[in-house]
Amino acid sequence: MIVFDNVGVGYTTGEPRDSLDGFAEGAAEFIEALGLARADVLGWSLGGFVAQRLAARRPQLVRKIIVAGSGPTGWVPGAPEASEKVLGIMAKPDADQEDMLYLFYPETNAARASGHEHFAHVAPRLAAGGPVVTETAAQGMLAAIGQLLAAPFDEVRAELESIKHPVLYANGLHDVMVPAHASYVAVQHLADATLLLYGGAGHAFLFQHANAFSKQVADFLAA
Repeated sequence: MIVFDNVGVGYTTGEPRDSLDGFAEGAAEFIEALGLARADVLGWSLGGFVAQRLAARRPQLVRKIIVAGSGPTGWVPGAPEASEKVLGIMAKPDADQEDMLYLFYPETNAARASGHEHFAHVAPRLAAGGPVVTETAAQGMLAAIGQLLAAPFDEVRAELESIKHPVLYANGLHDVMVPAHASYVAVQHLADATLLLYGGAGHAFLFQHANAFSKQVADFLAA
């Protein structure tokens, strides 16, 4: 697996992108720079939207797609809106661990324990330092998300129906940022899709159930 920062984010230099098309093209540029004919693409959260846009715009570069904690690239009928609490936390420049727990894990003892374990695991790497996400890059991501929210469902459905690749859609049943309902709607309009929903989990289901999800991804890619 190759993990990368998109253009202008983290360890990658360049001008940060501010649209879903821009992020998708950044991913395409990375794949081409590696000299790969095709790649399996896994995107989590905003990355899931990017993976689908990449498959729709540059289908020849993609073999299979894993969309994790994400949804279709626009508004989905019937999806619940994000709560004021979620929007407030997302807008905070100094969100603390309790805020992060709320966004990523359900408010159950088991889920919160898993969240604390995950934060403890990544804390040493975070403490070691690294490039921060600049204000320009963060604003570009917010701009891309704003475009997503404004996209009418007719456009969303057309994009989903244009994707002919095998797709593994996965989400936590209690995701407060990208509701599982969006995943359910997406697979109804994809040509070749499998849906996984993890009960008792939220946006960070792939960390809470890392072993199970890793096996599902490996089986999907090998099939």
